Amino acid sequence: MKKSIRYFPLLALIAGLLLSSCVSSKKFKASEARANNLQKENVNTTSQLNECNNQLMDVKDAKATMEKETEIMQKEYALIQKNLIMRSSESKMTIADQARRLNILQDLIQAQTDRTNNLKNSISKALMNYKTDELNVYQKDGKVYVSLAEKLLFKSGSDKVDAKGKAALKTLAAVLNTSKDFTVAIEGHTDNVPIKTSTFKDNWDLSTARASSIVRILTIDNGFDSGRITASGKSQFHPVSVNTTAEGRADNRRTEVILSPDLQEIYKLLYQ
Repeated sequence: MKKSIRYFPLLALIAGLLLSSCVSSKKFKASEARANNLQKENVNTTSQLNECNNQLMDVKDAKATMEKETEIMQKEYALIQKNLIMRSSESKMTIADQARRLNILQDLIQAQTDRTNNLKNSISKALMNYKTDELNVYQKDGKVYVSLAEKLLFKSGSDKVDAKGKAALKTLAAVLNTSKDFTVAIEGHTDNVPIKTSTFKDNWDLSTARASSIVRILTIDNGFDSGRITASGKSQFHPVSVNTTAEGRADNRRTEVILSPDLQEIYKLLYQ
């Protein structure tokens, strides 16, 4: 009994030490766990901080870009305003210039109209002794037309001009030679009755040959400027009357002398 009592303090000491050791170990593990958690939190916090810094840099870069773009836009806007002011000034000058050109253009057109009317009147007066079924002088689309009937110029199916026709063309040439600002086109026309001879294959041949005959008489025989005249054949395809009657076919068998005014001055004014 005394021996048991002797060892009891020792056992109590050992138990106390063991108990103290267990408590210290738990505290250590708990501290270690907290340290690990704090380290992880620190890592996360550092990562978040870095991300925030990156976002801040992106915002700063975006702000700098926007400021630069705003500056560029302001410069462009100022340039546009300047151009608008300049164009407005130029527009005012153009309007004034256009008004001046319009006045000049109207004067040119009126002068040309007067010359055309005078030419038509001169031709009509010179050819007044011919009957209306032989020739006709009229104006159309700003041009003067002298329509010469077949009966005045040619025998049927021929391109040789008769003496009476040559006399009429000589009178016409005398007027044309005094008008230097007109060009002349000679158009031969036929009816729709087919023709086929040793000389002419069809109405195309006949109409073209007749126009060429008129050109030769005006230029070679009467001195009209060859550079201001052309010849063409229209055959039966531009009738002025029906081809179902003798009178209508007679109207269609004609040669037209078309006088066109020289519009170069007007074109220059319009397109300069």
